[in-house]
Amino acid sequence: MRHDGQNPALPAPPAWMRWLPVLYVVGVLLIEPVTPVDWPISFALIALPLVTAFAHSPLVVAGATAFAIGLELLLAGTACCAGRTVGLLWDRHYVAAYACTALVGALGTILAAHRIRRERTLADVRFVAEIAQRVLLRPVPHRIGNLLLESFYLSAAAEARIGGDLFEAVPTAYGVRLLIGDVRGKGLLAVETAAAMLGAFREAAHDEPDLRALVERVDISMTRRADQLGGSETGERFVTAVFAEIPDDERVVRVLNCGHPPPLLIRPGEVSELDRGRPGPPLNLGMLVGDPYRVDAYPFGPGDQLLLYTDGVTETRDPDGSFYPLLQRLRSWGPMPPPELLERLHQDLLAYSHDKLQDDTAALTAFLLPEGAAGTPGGGHDESGAGPFGDPLP
Repeated sequence: MRHDGQNPALPAPPAWMRWLPVLYVVGVLLIEPVTPVDWPISFALIALPLVTAFAHSPLVVAGATAFAIGLELLLAGTACCAGRTVGLLWDRHYVAAYACTALVGALGTILAAHRIRRERTLADVRFVAEIAQRVLLRPVPHRIGNLLLESFYLSAAAEARIGGDLFEAVPTAYGVRLLIGDVRGKGLLAVETAAAMLGAFREAAHDEPDLRALVERVDISMTRRADQLGGSETGERFVTAVFAEIPDDERVVRVLNCGHPPPLLIRPGEVSELDRGRPGPPLNLGMLVGDPYRVDAYPFGPGDQLLLYTDGVTETRDPDGSFYPLLQRLRSWGPMPPPELLERLHQDLLAYSHDKLQDDTAALTAFLLPEGAAGTPGGGHDESGAGPFGDPLP
């Protein structure tokens, strides 16, 4: 797929599919000499144009049709010369085979043209979806101040590549503010809701000094949008989310959970859930509960890593129906840099589900660099220039 703003190129078919017409002809030629004349295997060449249409252009299909008719004539003429049957070349059955090959070739040419149009349409749709996702879920910065950040998004539908999961990281005067969320439902409405929520968060994150006030403002925006949409499911258009704030001048992380899976705190030898058993309601349902949102603060020091994720991660199932053991996996892996952690998680989810994800998945991680790490205010680094995981610092 091209990403230069031009129309996307058509995906190349698999190599075996491109070579299938050649293999088909070779198979016919190998079988033909060993079969009795009463079993003219050369009639199988009638299907060659359709075999070619699976992976080639209409022009190639037309050429394969002409080749098939010529080869049928050659095989029939060879049989005549060998004295197997007199007049076989223009026998009515062979003439019917030539006509059928031409007819199938015409149909195959139309089929190839239709296939290419469908592939081009699908390529355009995927291209637009990727552009929309890059606008909606723009990559988070790899580093903001003393924080190393990384994110990934994995769609359950390869053709869609975009859905209702969302994440964002915004540097503000109050610290780095993080968001991960999951919109109820699928399709265009979920994408529009995700876009509206990200827009509200990106604006309010700079204006509201208090995390709770930030969430309440986003909740008001989402409720207003649901009312504008109308319909009978207004109260069901909700979003589960986790808002987190990592201030520059405090060694804490503030978390406000809106009905979402709790974030994880990763330390050397320890992985724990940041969950005090009192999550708030999902956004757009806060009006049903008095005083719904509470901010919890947890120690968050140098070397700590925060992992936010959507329920598509923990609800991934293996072929036996068992849920993905996220905590167990993280504890067995040990500390890892954010890019390696999410890449390991990404590949492990695909392997665990045998590439059959049931839901979209998204994750966002933030690692607080140790004191004195290269590039931090007032800090240096050790002589090796190694980072906290034994790798060069970015």
